[in-house]
Amino acid sequence: MSDNTAITVSRTINASTKDLFNVLSNPERHAELDGSGFVISDEKSDRITASGQVFRMNMTGDHMGGEYQTDNTVVGYDPNHLLAWQTAPAGTEPPGWQWVWELKALDAGDTEVTLTYDWSKVTDREILQKVTFPLVQQSQLEDSLGKLAAAVVKN
Repeated sequence: MSDNTAITVSRTINASTKDLFNVLSNPERHAELDGSGFVISDEKSDRITASGQVFRMNMTGDHMGGEYQTDNTVVGYDPNHLLAWQTAPAGTEPPGWQWVWELKALDAGDTEVTLTYDWSKVTDREILQKVTFPLVQQSQLEDSLGKLAAAVVKN
C-alpha cells in the first residue's frame, strides 16, 4: 500500500517473531537487510533494547552527496512485535520520517512482517526541497523483506 506520505509492504516469513526480532534489533545486521542500498554499516551500535535509544548508521547516497551518517532514535519498542525509529542526519533532531517494523505471529511458526516507511511528519521546507519523498521505493522495501527472510535463516 502506498499513499502520499507512507509506503507499507507485508510478507509472510517462515520464522518466529523472536528470531525475526533478534535480527531486526541488531544494527550490525541492518546493512544486510537494506533493499535501498543506502546502509553501509552500523557505527558500533549496541543491540536495540528500548524506546529512546539512539543508534548510528554509516550511509551512502547521492541525495546527501555521498557518504554520511544517520542517528536513529527508537520510537517504538515491543519485543517480538514492534520496532520503529526516526532517522536524522547525525547530530541533528529527527525531521519526521520513520521506519516501522511490525511482527504478527501466524500458525505453523510463520510471521507476517509489515514494514512501513512513513514521512508524514516531515514539515521542514528545506528538507522537502532537498529530499524528494519517497526516497526509498516500494520495490526496495519489498527487497528488504526478502533480505530479512534470508537473514533469519542464517541466524
